[in-house]
Amino acid sequence: MGEQPIFSTRAHVFQIDPSTKKNWVPTSKHAVTVSYFFDSTRNVYRIISLDGSKAIINSTITPNMTFTKTSQKFGQWADSRANTVYGLGFSSESHLVKFAEKFVEFKEAARLAKEKSQEKTALSSTPSQESAPGDLLSPMTPESINGTEDERVTPEAPHVPEARGEPSQNALHFSQSSTNINKHWEAELAALKGNNAKLTAALLESTANVKQWKQQLSAYQEEAERLHKRVTELECVSGQTTVIKSQKTELNHTIEELELTLRAKEEELERLKAEVESANEFQSRRETLTQRLQDSESRNQTLEAQLSDLEQRLDGSQQEQEAFRTSLRTLLELLDGKIFELNELRDTLAKLLEGS
Repeated sequence: MGEQPIFSTRAHVFQIDPSTKKNWVPTSKHAVTVSYFFDSTRNVYRIISLDGSKAIINSTITPNMTFTKTSQKFGQWADSRANTVYGLGFSSESHLVKFAEKFVEFKEAARLAKEKSQEKTALSSTPSQESAPGDLLSPMTPESINGTEDERVTPEAPHVPEARGEPSQNALHFSQSSTNINKHWEAELAALKGNNAKLTAALLESTANVKQWKQQLSAYQEEAERLHKRVTELECVSGQTTVIKSQKTELNHTIEELELTLRAKEEELERLKAEVESANEFQSRRETLTQRLQDSESRNQTLEAQLSDLEQRLDGSQQEQEAFRTSLRTLLELLDGKIFELNELRDTLAKLLEGS
């Protein structure tokens, strides 16, 4: 059947600059057809693209290749055989996704085809290795069973009195059995030699096939080298318009990402400012409550002084005892109220301190 296209799309084709290994160099002035081809004879998948009559992509898919999507409409893969990196710019993201899916599918198919080819090679090489002449002759020759011509002797009959006839008949029967065994092994040896000759011929044929494959591989390498030189020549002629557009698109994406990052930073800054203002407000409230606590303590000291004076006056004058008790009760109630307020203020201050 030969090589047939199995999937096609259109894209702008690029190759990495061999000198810098960073910049993309366009190999087509406009979008061209990029196709997957399958060679059923050799079980090989290839990516091929022609610009007119010139091949700008001729990449054989191997199991260790990887297609990478670097943006919404651009993807690339490295070809170690061609010693370059190919890039494709698509008109839409859906075209890129479809091409990437086909790449993964055909890479897996190439891997399975390679494994099957290796299994067939192993199976074809195993009989050739096992059919070496020394291995076949060593365990199967009559010499290994009945000894060499010098060592081989007819089995002797048992030494018994000659008057008996049965021992001599047994010896004759044993000798005939030994002769039959020798003939059987000689026939086996002849069959093994025939098989050995067939396997040797198959080995020679496989060797010839290997040489032919090596010649084909050398031809493919020469073709790849020629195409690589042609691509290099085209790189010197091609313009930089598409590269500039691609770089502009990447810069626009970068600017959008930076703007999003800047907005996020501004929102975070506003949040931090709000937290600082809240902390300042808590600090002001704490200072106010501290001042109120100091005033309450001062008033408490004043009340304690008044209470001490009243106690002295009570001791000095029994007559004013009832009036003093009345005043004392009043002062005690006032003192309890102030102490209760002081405790409330302390609890509030402790809660504020814990909350901050």
